Amino acid sequence: MGLELYLDLLSQPCRALYIFARSNNIPFEFKRVQLAKGERGGGAAVSRAVCLFTFLGPSNSEGAGKVSLLKKVPALKDGDFTLAECTAILLYLSRKYNTPDHWYPSDIQQRARVDEYLSWHHTNIRANAPKTMWIKVLIPLFTGQPLPSEKLQEVMEGLSTSLKQFEERFLQDKAFIIGSEISLADLVAIVELMQPVGVGCDIFEDRPRLREWRRRVEDAVGKELFFQAHEMILNIKELSNIQIDPQLKEQLAPVLMKMLK
Repeated sequence: MGLELYLDLLSQPCRALYIFARSNNIPFEFKRVQLAKGERGGGAAVSRAVCLFTFLGPSNSEGAGKVSLLKKVPALKDGDFTLAECTAILLYLSRKYNTPDHWYPSDIQQRARVDEYLSWHHTNIRANAPKTMWIKVLIPLFTGQPLPSEKLQEVMEGLSTSLKQFEERFLQDKAFIIGSEISLADLVAIVELMQPVGVGCDIFEDRPRLREWRRRVEDAVGKELFFQAHEMILNIKELSNIQIDPQLKEQLAPVLMKMLK
């Protein structure tokens, strides 16, 4: 039995895994799990509200639920071994397939810098960037009502603070977060920051240092792969045409609203 990755490319962590595996020629079977199509496969309840990307897909929802006890993507199945959580899966793949050292350096101090960013990321960039999609797309989709513009402004102000810290503390004048080569830290950061871009909030436009870093990341993984992974998020408005199961709407709408309070 080969390696299986259960992914929804609307999910930032799933895109990080997809890009990492493809750019390192890691052989895997792509088990596509689709957000919001509960009407075709039943789906599971939200196991963690902050994630949103539960196993709601049609054909793989049942199998995916058996892979991850958390019932969310991403998830890995390697023979009889299963694993959840993006960072854990990235590290597992980097070690099993002996990927180039720059991704997660053997040098203890450079590795610590990657770990430092990954620890900071969750309560800063990840705490703010995804909310742009919730406000502009997901909450209107599930509730049928737009949110006040003040909500988006509030989120963008928080994101702006995080981006300032990202540039000054982590990126500085370096090509990448830990130096001259891309690492897992850059990959985890870029997929998160593409979330606002997909809903029309171009956070790179007025930040030349951040914009050049994005260009270098795209070049490092390959532009074709980068945009293939982000195709769904860059066409996120098409999600508004999906017919949502009323029961799923009822289940998720209050959760989504609570997340922004």
